[in-house]
Amino acid sequence: MIGKLTGIVDHVAEDHVILDVAGVGYLVHCPSSTLSKLAAGANASLMTEMRLTDETIRLYGFSSAEEREWFRLLQTVQNVGARVALNVLSALSPRDLERAIALSDKAAIGRAQGVGPKLALRIVTELKDKAPSMMLRGHDGMSASATAPRGPEADAVAALLKLGYSQGQAAEAVARAVRDLGEHAAVDALIREALKGMGR
Repeated sequence: MIGKLTGIVDHVAEDHVILDVAGVGYLVHCPSSTLSKLAAGANASLMTEMRLTDETIRLYGFSSAEEREWFRLLQTVQNVGARVALNVLSALSPRDLERAIALSDKAAIGRAQGVGPKLALRIVTELKDKAPSMMLRGHDGMSASATAPRGPEADAVAALLKLGYSQGQAAEAVARAVRDLGEHAAVDALIREALKGMGR
């Protein structure tokens, strides 16, 4: 299994990149968010997921471990394969995706190519309970138990969990607080706004 590739970008196409690793060119399918960060001739590291079928071996590449986790998680939803998962990650960043799921924002997920209203609803419904644990991982691709900072959203969710709220309640309240206060709100402001929102 190939979990990570580091090499020189040989070619960037619409839906994939060819990464030269010690003279071997790996064709890696990526979401547009990852492709936009790559340029021919530059060094690059991609977190990868390898899929084997009877006909093909495909590599999928991501700029972060968090993005790769969402790729895996999205495919646990019925009728979501690798292509649809890539389309969702092309339309929404991991942070936007976790907020959309926490807020049951089907319209945001429906912006992804190939995702109609029914599939968007299924994604929101089936992943609603899993989004909070993704939020708690923070945005550095590390687990909540890691010593690296997790970011204000993850810390606010963790604080609400300590106050006795469920993961779903905490994630939704913090997502709403971020929507109202903006991306760069401090932890204490997010907690206050989330508590205020739940008290309404």
